[in-house]
Amino acid sequence: MLSKMKDFGFSVNKSRVIDYDQNDRALFYYLMRVEPSVSLCIACGACTATCSAGAFSSLYFHKIMLSIRRGEKVYIAKEITQCMLCGKCQLVCPKNVNTRGVILQIMSFLQSSQL
Repeated sequence: MLSKMKDFGFSVNKSRVIDYDQNDRALFYYLMRVEPSVSLCIACGACTATCSAGAFSSLYFHKIMLSIRRGEKVYIAKEITQCMLCGKCQLVCPKNVNTRGVILQIMSFLQSSQL
C-alpha cells in the first residue's frame, strides 16, 4: 500500500532548535569580562533606529547581541564590518550600554581569534 503513495514534493523540515550548550560562547564571556555594560542591553532597538549604517545595510546591534549569545561568530564577523563607529547608538541607548566599546572589543576578539 505504501508503494502506491504519490510523492507530492514535500519533505520534513530540519529541526531549527538552537542548542546553546553546543555553541562557542567565548566571545560572550570575553565581552562580559572586558565590557560589563553589554549585559544591560534589552534589545529595545533604539540603537538600530539611529544607526547611519543600518539605514543602508543590514547592521542591527540587537541582532549582533543575539548572535553573540548564540555563538555565531561567522555572522558577527560579516556584520560588524559595516559599523562606522559614529557613536549615535551609544547616545540614544536607554541603558547606557557602551556600544562603541562593545563593537571595538568584538573586532579585537575576532582579529585575535583569526576567524
